[in-house]
Order: sequence, then C-alpha cells, then structure tokens
Amino acid sequence: MPQILTEIAGHVATITLNRPEAMNAFSDDMREKLFENLKIYEADPAVRCVVITGAGKAFCAGGDIASMAEMQRNDDTGVLDSRMAVAAEVVTFMRAMRKPVIAAVNGAAAGGGMNMALACDIRLGGDRALFAQSFVKIGLVPDWGGFAFLTRLVGAAKAMELMMTGERVGAEEALRLGLLNRLYPADEFAAGVREFAAGLAAGPPETLAGIKRGVYLGAECPLGEALEYEAATQRRVFLSDDAREGMRAFLDKRPPEFG
Repeated sequence: MPQILTEIAGHVATITLNRPEAMNAFSDDMREKLFENLKIYEADPAVRCVVITGAGKAFCAGGDIASMAEMQRNDDTGVLDSRMAVAAEVVTFMRAMRKPVIAAVNGAAAGGGMNMALACDIRLGGDRALFAQSFVKIGLVPDWGGFAFLTRLVGAAKAMELMMTGERVGAEEALRLGLLNRLYPADEFAAGVREFAAGLAAGPPETLAGIKRGVYLGAECPLGEALEYEAATQRRVFLSDDAREGMRAFLDKRPPEFG
C-alpha cells in the first residue's frame, strides 16, 4: 500500500500521509516522497493550493519510534542526520512555495507531525484534532522547525511550557492559541477543508504568492524592509491580469475570475 496518496481536484492538490496503523508516523522514505510531491505541485500551474492531511484517525505522529530505537541500538546517528536534513528541506520548501499550503489536521499531530503542520501556511482542524510536542517524552528535542514555528505562534513562555511538558493541546485550546486557524465539527471537516482550499485556489495566484512571502517577511524583518517589499510587490501586481480583472469585477459588481 502506498504510504503517500495524492489527488488533484479542481485546482487543489491533496497529499495524504497513509500509514493509519502507525498514526501516519514517518517511515524510512515518506519524508522524501512528501518532498517530491510538494516540488511537483509547486511546478504545476494547474495546482493553486496544496492540502496535507492524514489517513484514518491521526494527522501524523512524527517519527517512527521503533525505527529510532533500532538506530540507538546500533549507536547510529547517520540516518538521523539524513532524516533531519530532509525534514529541514521540506519545511523550508513549504514556506518558500508560492502556493498556499494547508494542514488539514483530522486527528493527533504529535512531535514532528505537529511541527510539520505548523510549517504550513494555514491549519484547519476537526474537533478531534490534538497537538503535542511529545519529543520530551522520549528524551528528544523538537525538530521539523518547531523551535521557530511554535515560538513565533504562541510566544516563548508558552512554547517553553508545551515543549518541556509535552502536554496535549485539544482542538478548542489549539484554536485559542492560534495553532489552528479554523475548527470544524467532525462531520463537517472534510467539506470545510474542501471549501476553504477551493476558495484559496480561486484567488489571484501572483497576489497570494506576494501575500505569503510578505507575511513571513513581516514576521521577522524591520518595518522599513516590510515597507520596501510592499511597494515593490504592489508595483509588480498592479498591472497584472488578475488585478485588472479584480478591479473590473468590483466595478461591474460581479465575482472576479482570476488566473
């Protein structure tokens, strides 16, 4: 059975982690396959939004602990280094993609699975969503960019608490903390994700790419640098076909048709 499933519907590509028997924990080559598919969809002009989700009851439990225990028995960190390097490539690429990336958190997102979700641009959750920085429970520190992503989302004090205790965060609390953007009842989750993703995919691609880069730049850079980016990007998109269509549609009092 393939451990990564892919589907394109309309302009939305969905990547499903498919090890439900192991809570979609990453097997030996799942990271690489995830990365390969992200690169394919970034290069495909027909894809305007990417959704990552998990099969079964979990989103992703992070690393496969049985596999890691075997590496410990062999006193081997070589494989660990390569896996962490791929994880770093994945989250760096996700942040650099010009297209929105949505984490559809259908269940537990723990360890690296939580941090992969945090690397996505937007997180949509079902009411069974659950987050945990579970690394400390097995004597490890967070990876998949967790130190950066979680700290920027919730602040240093709360990130410290969640990482040092490994406590679980339920869906309602995750929404309050900003770990989730939106929360849906379980029976409305799949439809809610489809509708939200389709809405983004219908937006102006160049403008969305500019917004994505600007938000991440604004989170880290001085005001002056953000203002320079705004001016340069606004100048670039102002005469685009999508901006022309958007303004015509506004004046004609009709929905715009972008892209």
